Amino acid sequence: MKKTCSMLVIAAASFGFMASPSFAAAGSKADYDAAKTKAKADYKAAKEKCKPLKGNAQDICEAEAKAERVKTEAEAEAAYKDTDKARAKAQKDIADANYKVAKEKCDDLKGNDKDVCVKDAKAAKESAEADAKANKKVSDARKDAVEDKNDAAAAAQKEKCDALSGAEKSRCISQANAMKR
Repeated sequence: MKKTCSMLVIAAASFGFMASPSFAAAGSKADYDAAKTKAKADYKAAKEKCKPLKGNAQDICEAEAKAERVKTEAEAEAAYKDTDKARAKAQKDIADANYKVAKEKCDDLKGNDKDVCVKDAKAAKESAEADAKANKKVSDARKDAVEDKNDAAAAAQKEKCDALSGAEKSRCISQANAMKR
């Protein structure tokens, strides 16, 4: 039973992040609004399918529906904003939603099995949040590296410009400064 619960938590966590790192380029406001509208409609439909269920099965069904809505909306927002901060927030929101689903699934268990299941769910959430934080740091480091490379290339180009004079030197320096951007 412990292995089953652990595998469910791990599967839920990994499922939520398979699409997360591969956000599309900046989306349009219309795409973002359409995704939010679709997520809301899909959520309502999925929640309706949960009504015939009873007890914890209904709770799990509703948590899964909400998690899917959160995932769709978070990814749409991250694609629309197209920032590292937005992507990290999306990953954290998805991790939180997946955690809530996993906790609901743990409610069917008793005693130590339930305790282990909840701990596994929490560990999966914390792992996903740590990955989001690390992804943001890696992205920031890459941006810094690109800036450093451009600054170095611009400095080298400016040094080459010193051999020139007049308008040609001005044009050369302007081109070197453009390399920084």
